[in-house]
Amino acid sequence: MGVIVQKYGGTSVADLDRIRHVADRVIRTARQGHALVVIVSAMAGVTDGLIALARRVDPEPDKRELDALLATGEQTTAALLAMTLRARGVPAQSLLGFQVEVRTDFCYGNARIQDIGVERMRRLLDQGVIVVVAGFQGCDPEGNITTLGRGGSDTSAVAIAAALRADCCEIYTDVPGVFTADPNLVPRARKLERISYEEMLEMASIGAKVLQIRSVEFAMKYRVPVHVRSTFSDEEGTMVVAEENGMERVVVSAVTMSKTDARITLKNVPDRPGIAARIFTPVAEAGICVDMIIQNTRASGATDLTFTVPRADYRKALAIERQVAAEIGAEEVLGDESIAKVSVTGVGMRSHPGVAARMFATLAREGINILMISTSEIRISCVIEQKYAELAVQSLHSAFGLDAPA
Repeated sequence: MGVIVQKYGGTSVADLDRIRHVADRVIRTARQGHALVVIVSAMAGVTDGLIALARRVDPEPDKRELDALLATGEQTTAALLAMTLRARGVPAQSLLGFQVEVRTDFCYGNARIQDIGVERMRRLLDQGVIVVVAGFQGCDPEGNITTLGRGGSDTSAVAIAAALRADCCEIYTDVPGVFTADPNLVPRARKLERISYEEMLEMASIGAKVLQIRSVEFAMKYRVPVHVRSTFSDEEGTMVVAEENGMERVVVSAVTMSKTDARITLKNVPDRPGIAARIFTPVAEAGICVDMIIQNTRASGATDLTFTVPRADYRKALAIERQVAAEIGAEEVLGDESIAKVSVTGVGMRSHPGVAARMFATLAREGINILMISTSEIRISCVIEQKYAELAVQSLHSAFGLDAPA
């Protein structure tokens, strides 16, 4: 008997009617002979409401207690879905993160999974019980509740699928799959039938919101086939799988855009060993992730150094770097929140030259100036002014032949 893991996001379980709809899907899958584990998120809006409630008590709530509070969102959904299934005569049992033994580190609010115990789940599956698991949560070595960060239910689902050696992990959401671009920005965007782990990982890292990046890392590491599909239709979605030969025929698979970054520039930085470490160590110690980095050497021997950070951390990073600039003798620190990052991704880029040239030429034709560039083996990203973001995505989507036929 094959095991399937299904995950339903917040919009899929937003109210009791939608939970009943999810129960219908779950029952249909079970009746096809599959052993089934269902991972659920909190109802849409519940997590944000709990955070707001906590901040009414304390603007900076204790992270351990905040995790204990936030975990109740998924606990509510899991119990309600299990009740709905049992009311229809289907054996089901809800389990919380610690009951499934999702063991994590101590990083409250953004814990990382270290191990998962499968014995209890397997025992229930062998008895024909549908296991409903509260996603997004686990427990640290001392038994404290932890949460896995935004989108953590995706990570829960793929990690549990890997631990159970499931045949497939189905991620149900409010979109029917992975598209060549955001259909809200590009009406002619096409849904992809298949995409490689590497492509999905790059897309998740640069703004695509279909899957949480850590869930893709788990899927890629343990080779878990992931099926991204809509809760609200029966059409096939997008399979995220290991790279296949046929994928190389497409040079660019998708164009993505993110408006969640800001850039910081230190002007006239002394050019000597150890300065880069002085600049970036305090940012790292503050828990701020740095993405793109560009260094320009001046004729005087000094340099200008520019990097991007998540916009949510912009003001904290800016304050840190102003202090660093005073210590190392940099001229000034500049910041800019009005930027966007547009990217093209595709495994075919490995063997097809000219992708960067076409991207840059397309942006130039639209009068869009490139502020920063970064690349990987299968991705090129450009930072541009935010006001041009939508135009850039639409132009690049057409330039790389991704528009759907009329």
